[in-house]
Amino acid sequence: LTRPAMSRNSMVVGTTDTPIPAVSLEPRPKEQEVDFILQTAGRYMARAPSRADILSVFTGIRPLVKAGAGANTAALSRDHTIQISRSGLLTIAGGKWTTYRKMAEDAVNQAAETGLLPKRPCIAKDLPVHGARNPSEKAGPLAGYGSDADLIAGLVREQPGLAAPLHESLSICGAQIVWAARHEMARTLDDVLARRTRALFLNARAALAMAPAAVRLLASTLGRDETWQQRQMTDFEEIAAGFVAPA
Repeated sequence: LTRPAMSRNSMVVGTTDTPIPAVSLEPRPKEQEVDFILQTAGRYMARAPSRADILSVFTGIRPLVKAGAGANTAALSRDHTIQISRSGLLTIAGGKWTTYRKMAEDAVNQAAETGLLPKRPCIAKDLPVHGARNPSEKAGPLAGYGSDADLIAGLVREQPGLAAPLHESLSICGAQIVWAARHEMARTLDDVLARRTRALFLNARAALAMAPAAVRLLASTLGRDETWQQRQMTDFEEIAAGFVAPA
């Protein structure tokens, strides 16, 4: 939620815990979930937010490991569970993105204990991810790219036209679209505006507005034609409709 007239800063508020009977590829929030989050956020903000303040609304599906016959999803553990079948297949289920290192450590250690892997000291705790850099180093809007920020800045120096933001409400520039296609395996407009730059999660209407410019850059980088661009726009508009807050 944000208050555009007062500030360009925004915040993420949530979450809900609602059981669903079926899984969909693009889940959409329920009306009562939006109302619940707005009402709860209003208890802690100087001015209670309304639907007009929402820049983007999104939801996800979390698979939980069920234990017993209980139907209350809020009571189910968010921890991960490891199972080993008679054939030796090791399965890890549950968990969260924020615990992926612990999940990896537990899975490998368990495999070592059962003789599936040799026993070695775990290196996950201090293993840097791609792009790791000293936090004191600043790269402005590109800071989230870590050490890759320098390479994207180099792309801008080579093609100055890629420096301009694609929408006034977001700092995402053309260079980020080209970078996503060249180095982050982005192949669709949804890849770029949702899963690489996160524009769709930050401001759905802004993402829709920048989509034509983004798809042209993507098509030019990937060597795609006009028909492909039109298909990408249609697909993205359908997906983005679920991120625009209900009136």
